[in-house]
Amino acid sequence: MKRNAVFAAIIAVALLITIGCAKKTIVTEPYGGSSYPADTGQQTAAGTGAAGSDQSQDVREESLEEAGGRSRMLSAAAAAEREEFENQDILFEFDSAVLSEAAQEILRSKARWLQANTDANVIIEGHCDDRGTNEYNLALGEKRALNTRNFLVTLGVDPSRLSTVSYGEERPLETGPTEEARAKNRRAHFVIEL
Repeated sequence: MKRNAVFAAIIAVALLITIGCAKKTIVTEPYGGSSYPADTGQQTAAGTGAAGSDQSQDVREESLEEAGGRSRMLSAAAAAEREEFENQDILFEFDSAVLSEAAQEILRSKARWLQANTDANVIIEGHCDDRGTNEYNLALGEKRALNTRNFLVTLGVDPSRLSTVSYGEERPLETGPTEEARAKNRRAHFVIEL
């Protein structure tokens, strides 16, 4: 009798080890997704009207290779979002630190990104075109950066995650005396710190 109990315990442990070592990931998809093609005849409780008919999802197994591919796609998407965040500057009118409607819309998008990425801190750089003195442009760049920061704070971004710096006219995006080049230099630029 004691042998049977020991033998049953050994089998139970071996079974648990075998099940625990399976290398699969469970992923849920909405019913009707690609896991069950319509012509296979497979049905789930949700599809048959059985007791579990209120379930709107069925489960399929995903291999580690598929999970790795999905992870790489998510990483690429996150990198693209980060790049867009950093490379989408907001622009200002000549001799102004007022946020236009277009700038406010961009900042709303940036606030959503910041709220979804709480581990990111941002440096907001204020820039100017080449007209005016260095001192004036440094002050104007600071006003642009601070107005940008303050707007993000009103949208719910933690102020401790936002810092500002003014470069005035010292770091032009484009050089040249054209109005087009100058307009691109009147900006607030964003640098993410993780």
